[in-house]
Amino acid sequence: MTPPDTAPSANNLEAFFMPFTANRQFKKNPRLLAKAKGVHYWTPEGRKIIDGTAGLWCVNAGHGREEIKAAIARQLDEMDYAPSFQMGHPKAFELAARHAALLPGDLNHAFYCNSGSEAVDSALKIALAYHRARGEGTRTRFVGRERGYHGVGFGGISVGGMVNNRKWFGALLPGVDHLPHTHLAKNAFSKGQPAHGAELADELERIVGLHDASNIAAVIVEPCAGSTGYLPPPKGYLERLRQICDKHGILLIFDEVITGFGRLGTAFAADKFGVIPDLMTVAKGISNATVPMGGVFVRKPVFDGLMNGPENAIDLFHGYTYSAHPLACAAASAVLDIYRDENLFKRSAELSPYWEDGVHSLKGLPNVTDIRNLGLAAGIDLAPKGAVGTRGYEAFTKAFELGLMVRQSGDAIAMSPPLVIEKAQIDEIIDITAKTIKAVA
Repeated sequence: MTPPDTAPSANNLEAFFMPFTANRQFKKNPRLLAKAKGVHYWTPEGRKIIDGTAGLWCVNAGHGREEIKAAIARQLDEMDYAPSFQMGHPKAFELAARHAALLPGDLNHAFYCNSGSEAVDSALKIALAYHRARGEGTRTRFVGRERGYHGVGFGGISVGGMVNNRKWFGALLPGVDHLPHTHLAKNAFSKGQPAHGAELADELERIVGLHDASNIAAVIVEPCAGSTGYLPPPKGYLERLRQICDKHGILLIFDEVITGFGRLGTAFAADKFGVIPDLMTVAKGISNATVPMGGVFVRKPVFDGLMNGPENAIDLFHGYTYSAHPLACAAASAVLDIYRDENLFKRSAELSPYWEDGVHSLKGLPNVTDIRNLGLAAGIDLAPKGAVGTRGYEAFTKAFELGLMVRQSGDAIAMSPPLVIEKAQIDEIIDITAKTIKAVA
């Protein structure tokens, strides 16, 4: 039988079922990206778009880095694939050692996967396995947070707290509680960490009182909640969570898929806030989005706790075909070279005050109800216009029309430019954002 013709059809948008997209609406008026370099995209027609979101919070070192392309090509010439089950390849061990050297405290082991969603599900399973290995198998409950986003695996949406990501899928993990979110009206227009809300961490004590600590495995939070419109933590909030978890023997998981690798002006949010989690999930900036990759960084006591069986026994019955894929490891190692050689984490810290002044200059524009920032990221809330998300979507599409890519979450827009952004380009982002807000008033 002759195979069917699979040559691409010009302008055929129908076959691709797009994720997190209003498919019918998009295909009537598509927004296509055809080329990227530095801090810009180009449409197929050649229109230039400034990337105000580093792709999806992930292209921290800018687009089209020749160093990363060269590293991937060399690895592809040398070896395209190697399994990580009972086998290994040198670049996986080299990369893990480099990450361990970059991490704070005793976070010194790396478990690799392919995305932030996989990283979260892996972290939850590591937490369960750790407690079981130490004879506390009743610790099976998890605590997430309202408005949290932890990817799209069933574990991630169970501990996550964004309603639309949860309501369609009834078969969520049992035994999950949620802390309240920290988006308080009295913190509106805060610069950096808001002053109020640390006491919201004490809700964890109520949850412990309800279930008993002996039944709770871990608490998972984003240090800065990203996909919900960017919510920096109140001063003292993360420190308080760490204290309560330590008091009750509960593992603390930081989801640093967005904050990891320089977004806050430090390698990780754990460095920024001086709070070391027991497990840390990462993705996005780990490989500058060139090859899909994620990971869980694990503190030594947790890793050691899983090494207590017979030496020839599998320590964790979990993993992926593409864990520590050679191309991903090559890309991630090249990215670490760029971060180091160009001092991009320091650059992020140095640009953050300029970014802060720029985004807060938008206060007072029509329908702007809140502005939040920390590091090279910001969230802007717009007053609703009819159905929730209407004005936010209008702002998203208008910004693209004017030459800027932003993220939309309901009636909030979020921005997180590449760490290689220049001050003049920040000015351009702020100018287009101001025009956008006025246009959708």
